[in-house]
Amino acid sequence: MRRASASARFRSRTKTYNLRDPAAVDRKTSALLGNIAMNLLWIFVPAATVLVSATTGLAGSPEPAVGAMACSGCHPVGSGVETSVPRLAGRKADEIVAQMRAFRSGQRGATVMDRIAKGYSDAEVESIAEWYEAQQ
Repeated sequence: MRRASASARFRSRTKTYNLRDPAAVDRKTSALLGNIAMNLLWIFVPAATVLVSATTGLAGSPEPAVGAMACSGCHPVGSGVETSVPRLAGRKADEIVAQMRAFRSGQRGATVMDRIAKGYSDAEVESIAEWYEAQQ
């Protein structure tokens, strides 16, 4: 039996595949796609878990205000999280609006909130604050 040339062979860790054999190509393609799928699972499952836990933790309203979910990147959703960043869920809307205005005007010092606050209109801030107030 004649051996395939080097360019027509593929060697995996345990087996050499003849790339001129359609069945071998199908097996290798399946194995490769399986490996890619498993690697993607390692990325997407934790991301989906974080997203689901963030949205189920804020179950007071099924539809968050536009921009509200961006806040959960830094502000903890659950009360069991220890952090210096304050929790927004359940906080009075007037208090959130006042703090955002203070950040925007420079009355309150911040590392990034002053820049973030400038990106929202008054109506957006009020909508986000009302939504967070409804969360418990």
